[in-house]
Amino acid sequence: MSDLSIDGRLSADEAGEGTPVVLLHGLTATRRYVVMGSKNLERGGHRVVAYDARGHGKSAPGDGYGYEKLSADLLTVLDDRGIERAVLAGASMGAHTLLRFALEHRERALALVVITPAYDPAGFPGDLERWDALADGLERGGVEGFVEAYGPITGPWAETTEKVLRQRLSLHEHPEAVAQALRQVPRSRPFDELSQLANLSMPVTIVASRDEADPGHPLSVGEAYARTIPGARLVTEDEGSSPIAWQGGQLSRVIAESVSG
Repeated sequence: MSDLSIDGRLSADEAGEGTPVVLLHGLTATRRYVVMGSKNLERGGHRVVAYDARGHGKSAPGDGYGYEKLSADLLTVLDDRGIERAVLAGASMGAHTLLRFALEHRERALALVVITPAYDPAGFPGDLERWDALADGLERGGVEGFVEAYGPITGPWAETTEKVLRQRLSLHEHPEAVAQALRQVPRSRPFDELSQLANLSMPVTIVASRDEADPGHPLSVGEAYARTIPGARLVTEDEGSSPIAWQGGQLSRVIAESVSG
């Protein structure tokens, strides 16, 4: 695995050879939190590029955090690495970023893996007060301030969820930039209408979680995307099981299948 600096701004790593796969993480996460450190893609014959979104992890703060900026960063990554077409796999914010990118640059997307999408055009912008409270908590109290603002975590995986939340928040070199992203990303539309997704012609896999495990990323949103995108495949865990999006090895297999069929 090689550590990279892309355009002097974005921190990334690359490993493996074969079909390119680019991994995009969610808001407040880092590049590790897509396939959770799994090496299955590299071992299975894929060239894997993962990068920290602007302001996250080791990447530099940006001049804005809307989806137009995030999509432009993805194009920069592909061009910098000399990748003409790639499988794009992203979670939450990363999922919305790759959808915007694919609508703008469909010739660059070999396939899409849309993991735990949350954006619902009909319900936009949602609960902005909560996002602002999380940003305020992070600015005032760091990781502990964010966790306090986040509130009680319930459900069968509450202890694991809080542990991972603390771990990933501690990895940011510029927490003030993450706070800005918390304010700006929820106010940005990756696309205007759900019907726009019907224009996607490449293979698309939607990985959705059941609401009891991941209420912030409703199963209904993933189902709506899958109904709208021609030929899209919807993948979710069995009832009572841990979400596939949290299992790096399982998720890697789903990503690999998006190319092999």
